[in-house]
Amino acid sequence: MLGNSLLRLVLVPAMDWSILKQIIDQNQSFLITSHVRPDADALGSELGMRAILQAMGKTVTIVNASAPPANLQFMNPPGVILKLNDTITKANIPKVDVIIVVDTSAWQQLGTMADVIQNATATRVVIDHHVSSDQMNAVELKDVYSAATGELICEAAEALGIEFEADVANWLYAAIATDTGWFRFPSTTARTMRIGAMLIDRGASPHFVFNLVHEQSSLSRVRLGGRVMGRTQSEADGRLVWVQVDAKDLAETGAVPSDTEGLVNQCLTVAGSEAAFIAVELQTTQIKFSLRCRYPHDVAALAEQFSGGGHKLASGATLSGPLNVAVEKIRTAFLEMLKKNEPAPEQVVAT
Repeated sequence: MLGNSLLRLVLVPAMDWSILKQIIDQNQSFLITSHVRPDADALGSELGMRAILQAMGKTVTIVNASAPPANLQFMNPPGVILKLNDTITKANIPKVDVIIVVDTSAWQQLGTMADVIQNATATRVVIDHHVSSDQMNAVELKDVYSAATGELICEAAEALGIEFEADVANWLYAAIATDTGWFRFPSTTARTMRIGAMLIDRGASPHFVFNLVHEQSSLSRVRLGGRVMGRTQSEADGRLVWVQVDAKDLAETGAVPSDTEGLVNQCLTVAGSEAAFIAVELQTTQIKFSLRCRYPHDVAALAEQFSGGGHKLASGATLSGPLNVAVEKIRTAFLEMLKKNEPAPEQVVAT
């Protein structure tokens, strides 16, 4: 707890939240879920939505297919975020009136929760900001121009007249700050900054959040980064930079797949790079890819070729192994994407 300050956002909604209010008013029990390997935006949005519903007198359960990563345990209140087949089973998930999916619109990204949702009779609501989308037969509250789903949750809170405690302000600040690269990505708008400022006014602590997210690395994570980044590869005259992590890397450093978070962004810091990816071999023999690019490229479209998705400049996909085969597929797709957007030839000025 960082105090008992209340969050009261004063925003002009970018979308009409009246349909969400109607759904909440007409129902009592809610289940909230998000994508596998939840990031801060997923967790913050879930916790923010839970706070909204509880403030309106509703019964709320949060269940995900994956547990929060180690560096986001401050966004994991005891007993609040349940993990399917660990702290709760399918049989024990309560029958609810409404299921709310936040920060994804893709069945594949829901993991084992996809089956739970598809077999439920509950009304479905999606709150998301990603471009990629499946047909979920849901009421879809989506704004692809929002920098984070956390922005939308803040907006919904204002529209519904809900006040949040300071802990929720911290969670929402983490959601927005991390999804915007600490307010430096092109998705960051003046509106994003205003929301961030208001969250600070109401109790969010930027240094506290940054410390917990980025300054609590295990020695295994640091060792993995050094080992892996030493193998960074560059192609297409430096326009594509990529790296891969195999099971041996994880085992010998004692690291876990979530310890690879952020490494792909280091690839994109190489001068002249326009696109980057990291491939991580999971224990399931599947290969998880994080994809990044700069304008005018579009990795969301690339990810969709492999049943993945996300943002135009940051997306993800999961392919079947083996590692070298999966990497070659993604690598080829990246080279084709870069070829479609070849840099303009330099003009020669006669002297």
